[in-house]
Amino acid sequence: MLHRDLSLPAAHGPLYGRLALPDGAGKLLLIARAHRRPDDEVLADALVGHGIAVLDMNLLSSHELQFADATQNVPRLSERLLDVLELIRIDGDLERLPLTVLTHGDSTPAAIRAAARRDAQVDALICHGGLADRAGLQSLQLLTAPLLMLFEHDDDSGPPAWERASRHLGGPHAMHRLAAGESPLAVMLQWLKTPGTG
Repeated sequence: MLHRDLSLPAAHGPLYGRLALPDGAGKLLLIARAHRRPDDEVLADALVGHGIAVLDMNLLSSHELQFADATQNVPRLSERLLDVLELIRIDGDLERLPLTVLTHGDSTPAAIRAAARRDAQVDALICHGGLADRAGLQSLQLLTAPLLMLFEHDDDSGPPAWERASRHLGGPHAMHRLAAGESPLAVMLQWLKTPGTG
């Protein structure tokens, strides 16, 4: 098992990430997030336990997170994610691993935009909550990576946005509303085993 800390320079302070690379890993899952969630570490550890390499990466610096609207800035988050994807592309430990991007909430539209621009690099995209339609019509139409959209059982804002966005998606996509207490990890792993999803 290889563990590495990574950082990327940014205008308002570095972006930090942590890589866990199990021996013989056949996939890389990038957790791209605007801010830390309480269950991120638990999720990363569980994925590593299934033999998947995990890069958990911040898209905003600690300074930027002090601004209330920082997580809503889709263009900035998209560019930061593209920077992370470039870091992966030139990293000797990671460049050959099939890549799935996992994002949550506010980072969802940015992830769709970035995956649409890096269609040769991103093999699959998982978005847990968020407003997919904020990615914009062009990005939705250009996205070719299979997309899994997950919603919590009590999410009232995400599904209507997904309904609007899914009409314009150019690639394969699926939506799953989690039942109360249902594990998103189990749904993700099952979906990733489906042919054509990375």
